[in-house]
Amino acid sequence: MDWRDVPSLQALRGFEAAARHGSLSAAARELNVTHAAIAQHVRRLEAHFGCALMMREGAGMQVSPEGRALADALAEGFGIVGAAATALLRRHEDRPLRIALTPSLAANWLMPRIGKLWAEHPGLELELIPSPDVVDLRAQNYDMALRYGRGPWTGVVSERILDAAHAVVATPGLIARPITTLSDLAGYDLLTEANNAEDLLWAEQNGLEIDRVSVRSFPTISMALEAVRAGFGLGIVPRVIADADIARGDLEIVYEETNTDLAYHMLTRADRATGPLRTLMSWLRREAKA
Repeated sequence: MDWRDVPSLQALRGFEAAARHGSLSAAARELNVTHAAIAQHVRRLEAHFGCALMMREGAGMQVSPEGRALADALAEGFGIVGAAATALLRRHEDRPLRIALTPSLAANWLMPRIGKLWAEHPGLELELIPSPDVVDLRAQNYDMALRYGRGPWTGVVSERILDAAHAVVATPGLIARPITTLSDLAGYDLLTEANNAEDLLWAEQNGLEIDRVSVRSFPTISMALEAVRAGFGLGIVPRVIADADIARGDLEIVYEETNTDLAYHMLTRADRATGPLRTLMSWLRREAKA
């Protein structure tokens, strides 16, 4: 194929639209250009091919036999290109969304709400990957990560959606005396998630002397919460993680932080804003505000 024989794509688009509508004005409206621009495209193509493609007939335009042959070929070609482009864009929409999130957020916040998501969006498929590790969205082909921290994160679009103020929780009645500061917790067992420095750092910054308490670590915050529910000690957790237990009366807040810059964030790629992903993001925002 010699590309020197092929005129500009812009001119071909303009002519195909004009031939399909039988009108230069209608083609101009479709392509959001002027009537004069479409007329110029047609004249240039006629000069290029050396034949008339469209002729004025009364108030409208008549397509010549040569013009009809070209218009039909262009319509077929543009249709093939459009179908291929659509299929390529939808390659991410025809598979489950890959979502990386912390195990604690998955178990204690998202899973209790997943039925509501399915009811509202039955066609939205998710592949949840709970992990405490920070993931590379592009290299590992994730659509979204839900991460805990202060941010910002480089190379991604970050949106704060859920405040994560900490709270110390325990089974009702475990703490016999009033707690006004974290230093009042000395002597109790503190149950935490291993490899999560945020909880203990927060505790130290709020006046708890770690060497005066017994710290017992668990692989995940979910396991730590199970131990707290069993009455084996106190838990330091982001408040949102324990909300369901508190609402049921299984746990009570012993001490709560009211101001924090820690939060859960939605991390997404700027080049991966598919329809299903936008649907999920909107749903997460609504649930976070509920």
